Amino acid sequence: MDALVIVGAGGHGRELLEVVEAVNEVEPTYDILGVLDDGEPDLDLLATYGVRHLGPVSLLAELDARYVLGIGSPYARRAIDRAATGWGRVPATLVHPAAMVGRRVTLGPGSVVCGFASITSNVLTGRHAHVNIAATVGHDCRLGDYTTLAPGARISGAAVIGDGATIGSGAVVRQGLTVGAGAVVGAGAVVIRELPAEVMAVGVPAHHRPPVPQLGWY
Repeated sequence: MDALVIVGAGGHGRELLEVVEAVNEVEPTYDILGVLDDGEPDLDLLATYGVRHLGPVSLLAELDARYVLGIGSPYARRAIDRAATGWGRVPATLVHPAAMVGRRVTLGPGSVVCGFASITSNVLTGRHAHVNIAATVGHDCRLGDYTTLAPGARISGAAVIGDGATIGSGAVVRQGLTVGAGAVVGAGAVVIRELPAEVMAVGVPAHHRPPVPQLGWY
């Protein structure tokens, strides 16, 4: 089995522990060494998974293991991925056995597909893209590096989700549209027009605020 560490010991990191457990139940694949986190995680909760807090994220440089990023923030995922690449670490790609991923789907390194998510045909994701519980991605979509689809998000066919963009829970993106890099689509919003980079879009139909260029996805 491949040695694996989860980077991030909060709620999202624990969700990834659940994904790894489900994968291992079907076929033993990963030996979880533990979790890395710069904070003070709930050790009692981690103990219920039989894993321990190994130390700060920088310890990844010393571990002979693959890693997966259990962190919601795309900015943090990008920063840690760049550091991990410099240390020569290689990410794992996780797909929950209850997810539906088409044979002609290409998942980028470090991508995560959670239970009951669906990714259909000719879809390409970038590095460390996260497709959460029950999210759906239609044919011919492109998800950039560090994108996040929250639970129940719906991306219709041939849409492009830019690097670092986040699509909130239950939000819908109409077919063929582009959501710019670093944009955030709020929960339940319905996107029917193109969204520029680094805006916050909310409502039905979604409307957006002016860009915030200092966030750094240009």
